[in-house]
Amino acid sequence: MSRIAKAPVEIPAGVDVTVSGQKIQIKGANGNFDYDVHETVNVEHGDNQVRVSVKGGKDHVAMAGTMRALINNMVIGVSAGFEKKLTLIGVGYRAKAVGKNLELTLGFSHPVSYPIPEGITIETPSATEVVVKGADKQKVGQVAAEIRAFRPPEPYKGKGVRYTDEHVIRKEAKKT
Repeated sequence: MSRIAKAPVEIPAGVDVTVSGQKIQIKGANGNFDYDVHETVNVEHGDNQVRVSVKGGKDHVAMAGTMRALINNMVIGVSAGFEKKLTLIGVGYRAKAVGKNLELTLGFSHPVSYPIPEGITIETPSATEVVVKGADKQKVGQVAAEIRAFRPPEPYKGKGVRYTDEHVIRKEAKKT
């Protein structure tokens, strides 16, 4: 069996987990998730743990590891949440959260307005920093990737929107 699927998912205090057949419900301070587990995977709940096992043969082992990782991400999301930090590098590059939109000035002839999706909060602690927060790990990563895609970092000067921990490999400029 998958080594990831063998490890149980620990349920922290303040998180309620309900398993009924192939449906799992996870509720916590940051929200709640309803998820239909794949039919080849068996889920059991008890002793503040959720255990995942394979119903079928060896060809379903990878799905058990995937379901365990998704359940773990949902538990972490409703208890602590996820966040991605972006940094704007460039002269005049700015970001400001205004209501339900993120206003970006990225060197274009027009400002870029990004509508903030439901379940996501965006903060701008400074004019060049953007923090994307939410309970759904996939959605937080997707929103951060969409913001980065407006002006990805370029390899010559390094200008653009990048993840705070991202390392951009710089190219040498043209020689005369």
